[in-house]
Amino acid sequence: MNNNNLALKAPLSGPVMPLSRVPDPVFSSGAMGDGIAIDPLNDCLHAPCAGVVMHLARTRHAVTLKADNGAELLLHLGLDTVQLQGEGFEALVREGERVSEGQPLLRFDLDKVARGSRSLITVLIVTNGEGYELRPLTTTSVDVGAPLLQLSRTATAPAANEQHAGGSETRGRVRVALRGGLHARPAALLRKTAQEFSSRAELHVGGRSASIDSLVGVMGLGVAEQDEVEVICRGQDSEAALHALLKTLGTADGEPHPLPTAAIPVSAPRGADEPGVLGGVCAAPGLASGPLVRLGTIQLPQDTGDSRPDEQHRALDQALEHVRDDVRTTLQQAGKQGHADEEAIFSAHLALLEDPGLLDAADLLIDQRISAAHAWSRAVQTQCGILLALGNPLLAERANDLRDLEKRVLRVLLRKEGEQPVPAGSLVAAHEITPSDLGPLVRAGAAGLCMAEGGATSHVAILARAKGLPCVVALGPQLLELEEGRTLVLDADHGRLEYSPSAERIAQVAAQREQREQTRERQRVQAQQPAVTRDGKSIEVGANVANPEEAAEAFVAGADGVGLLRTEFLFLDRQQAPNEQEQQRAYQDVLDAMGERRVIIRTIDVGGDKHLAYLPLPAEENPALGLRGIRLGQALPQLLDQQLRALLQVSPLHRCRVLLPMVSEVEELIAIRQRLDQLAQELGIEQRPELGVMIEVPSAALLADQLAEHADFLSIGTNDLSQYTLAMDRCHAGLAARIDALHPALLRLIAQTCAGAARHGRWVGVCGALASEVLATPVLIGLGVQELSVSPGLVGEIKARVRELDAEDCRQRSQELLALGSARAVREACTRLWPQP
Repeated sequence: MNNNNLALKAPLSGPVMPLSRVPDPVFSSGAMGDGIAIDPLNDCLHAPCAGVVMHLARTRHAVTLKADNGAELLLHLGLDTVQLQGEGFEALVREGERVSEGQPLLRFDLDKVARGSRSLITVLIVTNGEGYELRPLTTTSVDVGAPLLQLSRTATAPAANEQHAGGSETRGRVRVALRGGLHARPAALLRKTAQEFSSRAELHVGGRSASIDSLVGVMGLGVAEQDEVEVICRGQDSEAALHALLKTLGTADGEPHPLPTAAIPVSAPRGADEPGVLGGVCAAPGLASGPLVRLGTIQLPQDTGDSRPDEQHRALDQALEHVRDDVRTTLQQAGKQGHADEEAIFSAHLALLEDPGLLDAADLLIDQRISAAHAWSRAVQTQCGILLALGNPLLAERANDLRDLEKRVLRVLLRKEGEQPVPAGSLVAAHEITPSDLGPLVRAGAAGLCMAEGGATSHVAILARAKGLPCVVALGPQLLELEEGRTLVLDADHGRLEYSPSAERIAQVAAQREQREQTRERQRVQAQQPAVTRDGKSIEVGANVANPEEAAEAFVAGADGVGLLRTEFLFLDRQQAPNEQEQQRAYQDVLDAMGERRVIIRTIDVGGDKHLAYLPLPAEENPALGLRGIRLGQALPQLLDQQLRALLQVSPLHRCRVLLPMVSEVEELIAIRQRLDQLAQELGIEQRPELGVMIEVPSAALLADQLAEHADFLSIGTNDLSQYTLAMDRCHAGLAARIDALHPALLRLIAQTCAGAARHGRWVGVCGALASEVLATPVLIGLGVQELSVSPGLVGEIKARVRELDAEDCRQRSQELLALGSARAVREACTRLWPQP
């Protein structure tokens, strides 16, 4: 008998619908597998084919058959019928019993089940669908026993008696540490890990499961941070796969790029009750005015229902590949430019474009003669509904990524790829703006973005901040009712859209923007000049960079040197560590890009929120307090030795300064200095680079005088110093407004660091985000900081601020700030003591 192809007969009479239309995310997402649904008109469930009863639910609402070709078929009567605890159901077969095609399996009371459950809709699902293909034989209504589905076993499907042969099954449990739970990027990371092994992997939580290969299926489980889940792996390398997946789930790498502190106000929208003002949430700061332009949605043509499935499958495949190519190009450009945020966002988009649950849902609709455009749109909207229904704000924002992909693919299918014309200087309004919309809007010269919905942690918000484009989200549906062409004022700093501004207000905003541009241009012209205070104190203003290209930008921008080169760009997104020669060339390229100026190169700082797939690091309950920074170098000395050897071979060596991250005690520094000497002797190098220590944990600040005895300089990382001093996770969006490096406790640690360094004649720099804040410049100079390392684009502005100040005045007044009780009080005092011109 040929078991490769099997015609499944209708187990019930009633209207047929695709699985994607079932109003239950567990089934419609494809998390349980592929299949079809029937809304029953009769009261008895029949076997769709011959087979063996594998499982009969205790509550008699579901039965699983194993067909002769190995397919495992779940027949689930109604939705949420488990709550009936068997009331209204009668089992007509037993587990282990062989049944024939059409044999009655379950009888049920239509009225009782309908009253006690959410729906009578019954699903037929192939739960072990890998290697099986399903083709609907009807899309309307059926009678019991009528042809329903064609089930074909492909060459990759195991035979019925080989389902678990050729490998073992392993399982394990873990508490999910991925930040925000299993939303798009963490789910993509989990799938990427699974794809490195041949074993099949499933995720189980709360009685539900999904193949880890399905990104949407995994997200549809709604797994939150700290939920306990079970992972089951089946195959030859199941143990290795299980270990890797448990490690991935147990580390907090799902959101590797924390948002800037000042970017996410968590208070209620301002201006909500003010006449002529819509209140929202600041997603990217700035001030703008201009005519309102509404970003149009894509209108689908009417679907006639007579499409040829083969043509539509081909059209969708071509459109998907076209968009994948575009996303890959964006990824490559982001990687070359060191834009890690963009890389993470579009990596998740690429994973969604390859998600089998999403693609299968669209294919099933196309098989029912629905056009590719309508099938793709309905498949995406179904998955968006699943994410929105979970009630998780983070997952709701990730639905925006799916809608973005919906638009990108539809533009290709409908041949509407041309960019929508947006006049330069306009304010763009939309229900939600997606990442792929942003590039064209920036190129067109849009002045600002306004969204009715969206969130400050959405991907487009991250990108808008990076592009310097003012953006306000969550303005409400009234935004979409505003008249196009009307001139508005977008005060993103305060989360306000002024839709009835006076002529005086518009003129005021225009004057402020013009003044800002003139000031920036003046600062750019003067950026190559030294930064010297009015009383003659020189302050070095360097740049934080992530690769040689950014170093070249910093040189042009007037940076006095590189204050921090993050060497992680060499180690991330690859399968093995870079060798000594590759590292030496990269570091040399940075030195060459900076002319005669000095470069501070930080040794590898991974662990915590940065994960390397090829490093055998143990899963940690709290990675921020675990094996990271210099501690990693101590645990894996060969990795640090290779990097130190590469650094010793740059030329000229006197322009290279080496910086050690996460030092917490003097012995760590002494050990690395001794190792640096030993490696230099082995290489026959007499000269030594300057060796510095990052001050980013309180113990290092408190021991600054002892560290300065053995270090050539100290550099304060205010980002980590803030989180460790205030005991607040800097990746926690809800605490973002409170993690403020101008807190008086941090200022005291900075003051103590500078005093300790001064005892040994060492200089102190600041390379954290606080150095880029113009408001903080006088405070840092007053406390004794001699070097500020900032984003390349801010070099001119910070240098200009230094020239406006008197260092002695800053020293005297900054002491007053140490006695204040909060960061807010410090900020108010800074505004009062050092008003900006």
